Amino acid sequence: MGDSTPLPNALVVDDEKEVADAYALRLRGLCEIETVYDGRTALEETEQRAVDIVLLDRHMPGLSGDEVLEKLDDRDYYGQVIMVTAIDPGFDVLDMPFDDYLCKPIDREDVREAVTQQCTVLGYETLGEYFRVESTRRVIAAEVATEDRETHDEYQETIARASELEERVRRLLDDAETLLDQFEDIGREGQ
Repeated sequence: MGDSTPLPNALVVDDEKEVADAYALRLRGLCEIETVYDGRTALEETEQRAVDIVLLDRHMPGLSGDEVLEKLDDRDYYGQVIMVTAIDPGFDVLDMPFDDYLCKPIDREDVREAVTQQCTVLGYETLGEYFRVESTRRVIAAEVATEDRETHDEYQETIARASELEERVRRLLDDAETLLDQFEDIGREGQ
């Protein structure tokens, strides 16, 4: 990812401060990292800003990682969750809505690779959503008068959503510029 391109946002959640801080250190240069030490703060953090990747410990006092995961799923959290835990998985994980599962202790490169992989997955999902929203916005822009567009609330929300999605794609994908340029090159308006 280039120097001027913003990095993906990662949230490291582990009640063991030293462990959380070690993962944050391992991700330096790969992500913008926020570190929290309990489940409630993790949920607050995902509500306050766009968090692309959550590295989540399962076993924490208070609100466990499993409970945080369930609440994120209930809230339709738009990001990827990597469980990073010393708890050996059993059949209970079959119904858990995480995107990757790493058992401690975890090698530095494995953490970086898992985060990179999940950023790519989220990036392409977001790119698809951007293409859908932006093509809709463009067809309306081409066919509806400016004054009508300016006063239409849903259209204004579509503009904001397209901008938000484009920003996230640029954060998540190394080849975002090429993919967005290819989208731009397609003539969507009639002759």
